[in-house]
Amino acid sequence: MKPEVTISEPLTLASISDGRLYELKDLVRADAGGCEGCSACCCGVGELVKLTPFDIYEMMRGLEVSFDDLLADHLELRTADKITLPYLKMLGPDERCSFLSDEGRCSIHAFRPNICRLFPLGRVYLENDFKYFLQVDACVKPKLKMVKVAQWIGIENYEKNKTFLLAWHTCLKALAFRFKFIRDAEELKAANDYLLEVFYRITLKEGEDFYDAFFKSLAKAKDRLGIIV
Repeated sequence: MKPEVTISEPLTLASISDGRLYELKDLVRADAGGCEGCSACCCGVGELVKLTPFDIYEMMRGLEVSFDDLLADHLELRTADKITLPYLKMLGPDERCSFLSDEGRCSIHAFRPNICRLFPLGRVYLENDFKYFLQVDACVKPKLKMVKVAQWIGIENYEKNKTFLLAWHTCLKALAFRFKFIRDAEELKAANDYLLEVFYRITLKEGEDFYDAFFKSLAKAKDRLGIIV
C-alpha cells in the first residue's frame, strides 16, 4: 500500500498501479462491496496513514473530542524528514487500527481519513494538480466492482478539499526543505510543536469553515517557520 506518490516516482507508480491515471468522472474497479467480513486494510498500516489537518478536524468534529484526546487513545506522533505529524495508532499483536470495532468495522467510517477513504485508490501529485491511481492487489477482495471515482471518494466540497490537499502537500515539501537546515534539537522541537498547534488544533470562529481557518493558519506558519509555499 503506497497511497500517495509524486510524478517523480514513475517506477514506483508503474509497479503498484494498473498503469492508468483516473479523474473524478472515470470508472474504476475499486468498490469492495462494503468490505463485508473483511478489515485487512485496517491492520498493520500505522506508518502509512499520515493524517492531515482536515482528517483531524473531521475526527474531532465527529467524535466531539480534542486533538489531545485523540492522541491519548487513537493516534501517535511519528517523525519523518524531521517533521512530526499524527498517524493512526495500531493496537495488539495483529496491529489493528484503534478505530476498528470488535466486529471488524470502522467506527469512524463517516469521517474516516482521506487515505482510508481512497483505498484501494491512491493519489499521484502532478504540478499544481493530482490524479488517482488504482493500487493493484492492494485489496484482498477477489472481485472489485466498477464505481465512479467521485462516488467512491464521497467527499463534500470536493474542490475546496482538493485546494486544501494541494496546499498541504506543498507545505509539507517546503517544511521538509526548511527543516533540513535546523540542526538544533530544541529549535526543531519548537518548530514541530508550533506545526501541531497551528494546524491540528484549529478552532473555528463563528461563520468560518475549516478551509478558511486552515489558510489563515497557513499564512501565519509561512512567517513563523520561514517557509515559501
